[in-house]
Amino acid sequence: MDLLNTLVEKGLRRETPTREEALAVLATSDDELLDVVAAAGKVRRQWFGRRVKLNYLVNLKSGLCPEDCSYCSQRLGSKADILKYTWLKPDEASQAAAAGIAGGAKRVCLVASGRGPTDRDVERVGRTIEAIKEQNEGVEVCACLGLLSDGQAERLKSAGADAYNHNLNTSEGTYGEITTTHTYADRVDTVQKAHAAGLSACSGLIAGMGETDEDLVDVVFALRELDSDSVPVNFLIPFEGTPLAKEWNLSPQRCLRILAMVRFVCPDVEVRIAGGREVHLRSMQPLALNIANSIFLGDYLTSEGQAGQADLDMIADAGFEVEGAGTTTLPAHRADALAAAGGGCGSHASAGGCGSEAAAGCGSHADATAGGGCGPCGGHAQAPAEASAPASEARTDLVAVRRRGAGTDLAPNA
Repeated sequence: MDLLNTLVEKGLRRETPTREEALAVLATSDDELLDVVAAAGKVRRQWFGRRVKLNYLVNLKSGLCPEDCSYCSQRLGSKADILKYTWLKPDEASQAAAAGIAGGAKRVCLVASGRGPTDRDVERVGRTIEAIKEQNEGVEVCACLGLLSDGQAERLKSAGADAYNHNLNTSEGTYGEITTTHTYADRVDTVQKAHAAGLSACSGLIAGMGETDEDLVDVVFALRELDSDSVPVNFLIPFEGTPLAKEWNLSPQRCLRILAMVRFVCPDVEVRIAGGREVHLRSMQPLALNIANSIFLGDYLTSEGQAGQADLDMIADAGFEVEGAGTTTLPAHRADALAAAGGGCGSHASAGGCGSEAAAGCGSHADATAGGGCGPCGGHAQAPAEASAPASEARTDLVAVRRRGAGTDLAPNA
């Protein structure tokens, strides 16, 4: 297939495909799907080998967000039955992080709901970062706290943060339909502040919110222009009690095409399968590892993920290996550029290193829905499945969205 050959050649040279080529990937047929996966896999292996980076999410503060992001179970006015709590203490967060690190996670992402941190919040998170790094030598820490004010990224960097996550989520043209309490430009500004402070920038998207192919291509090209080291790809979990509760628009095949398009447009950055992979990719998750080089281990922000051991078994069974703490996360040219800018991510060892980075799914200040995310919070309460979609699309009749911690007395991150 000429299109795929061209995309592979460009990916191996780190050249940007045209918008028409990116759109053509999304328009491929199911008969061509394995060819698309194989082509994206060639690009993935060139820059990241067969390593899979594990990331672990710790939810520092859950619920009660003043923003109105339509996808988020923590949004203003949300009726979703989720855990709500204020800030975890540094030692509590460190203990939660240790569980993920013990399972093989190379990076911990610290997430807090809200529009953005106060300076006091930044100090609090700084103490948490220090506590985690004191007890877990070599671990990378990514913060995901919402919109940043001037000087806050620098203070997080000084406290030991390696990266900052803030997702663009959707295209600039449709952003106002998803969120009205802040703008697309606000999100871009925060990613740029993180970059300028020498933090590794992590920014991604949410697919499945009713967007068009053109919207998906727009946001991925914007992420390429921002030069994020890590691009988390989240698949909307339509939470009961949110405005997008009925948006079941994704099939496993659609998810694989989206991941492939992201890989072709961003060939040498970490592509992470973030929130919603278990719901939408289901049994095709191992195929997605041929495209993406990073996942979250365990749960997300307000929904449960696949069991951690099941993730590890899936990686091994698919012929991949967990990326070790001593392996350089990013390809050498990106790791060197980040180190020159004062960043610390991915600059641990091995020069040829391929790997991923982390943060992503960290999401904005959302949840699995947004790829936001945190460490396990226990709980197995179930929400009713939404109305079934046609068989060729999402099989919502097979899915019960589990809201982590809902209806339980388990402590956060238990």
